[in-house]
Amino acid sequence: MTRIKAAICHRFGEPLSIEEIDISDPGPGEVMVDVKACAICHSDIFYAEGAWGGGLPAVYGHEAAGIVSAVGDGVDGVALGDRVVVTLIRSCGGCHYCGQGSLVMCEEVFPLDAKSPLTGTDGTPYVQSMRTGAFAEKVVVHKSQLAKLPDDMAFEPASLLACGVITGFGAVVNTAKVRPGQAVAVVGCGGVGLNSVQGAALAGASMVIALDLSEDKLTAARAFGATHAFNPVTTDAAAEIMAFTGGRGVDYVFVTVGAKAAFDGAFSYLTKNGAVVIVGMPPSGVMASYDPGTMAAWNQRILGSKMGETDVSRDIPMLVEHYRAGTLKLDELVSARYPLHEINEAIAAVNAGKALRNVIVF
Repeated sequence: MTRIKAAICHRFGEPLSIEEIDISDPGPGEVMVDVKACAICHSDIFYAEGAWGGGLPAVYGHEAAGIVSAVGDGVDGVALGDRVVVTLIRSCGGCHYCGQGSLVMCEEVFPLDAKSPLTGTDGTPYVQSMRTGAFAEKVVVHKSQLAKLPDDMAFEPASLLACGVITGFGAVVNTAKVRPGQAVAVVGCGGVGLNSVQGAALAGASMVIALDLSEDKLTAARAFGATHAFNPVTTDAAAEIMAFTGGRGVDYVFVTVGAKAAFDGAFSYLTKNGAVVIVGMPPSGVMASYDPGTMAAWNQRILGSKMGETDVSRDIPMLVEHYRAGTLKLDELVSARYPLHEINEAIAAVNAGKALRNVIVF
């Protein structure tokens, strides 16, 4: 057992509290990582606001990178001192879904799922949110959640690979499998959406149309590879997209924000044989509507994309190589860096729309 500092949520909608808590030693197949950087994802904020419920007290944070400081029995692939990305994707490799190659849907119940490694100093169990709990000095995770990093890669950009990058990029490359020459629209140009934009550009899309309410984010989308970018509130988005595409619409619409209006409007941008890809997660209870007759007649589809259908051991090394080659932007996603005790200020800046990704550094 080790005592660490962490940001704790005791009540939804209230500021996180910096406290000392205890973290257990890694068990068989588990690894302890000293967190060096943890980015703030909107999913962390949604959880802290109570949008998805869940148990309390809880430690959020799931976009992390750090250094392996302890390993349990049976751990291979990583060793003490390794620099790693820490993801929330925990997979056994042998269940029904892992056998299909869908590691993000692994159905195994791990010891860490049954019992959190986190407790208060009085022994009260604390929730390790999203299987990571990385708004903390250390985490204990299953070995499958880790991907090794080269020694020359900084922790701040590396942390983004744990969720925002793999989710946005993977939705394009793994879920939709966008082909060269196809046209796409990306609704929402935050940390996830910008990675869908650059994923589509790298995949060879002929047209990458970015939609967002923020002019700053539209400017960022152009820098990340968007061929067109506009505000759907001040512009008739459907009319513009039809004009760009000869009246047909785009092959894929990636909805990367959890807003009902974004889901409802997506089909008006879509061509025949096209697909709407649901990447962003709305609060519980939000329902979208669509015209099933048109979907059937036009051979359209809806695709869910959890974590970009990522295979951690395959995709993160590939993305690291893109970054090192200069074909994947990561540094440009980091808006600001904050120490742990300023995490509430970092979250407030994200909520105010002033950041792509704020990163907590240790």
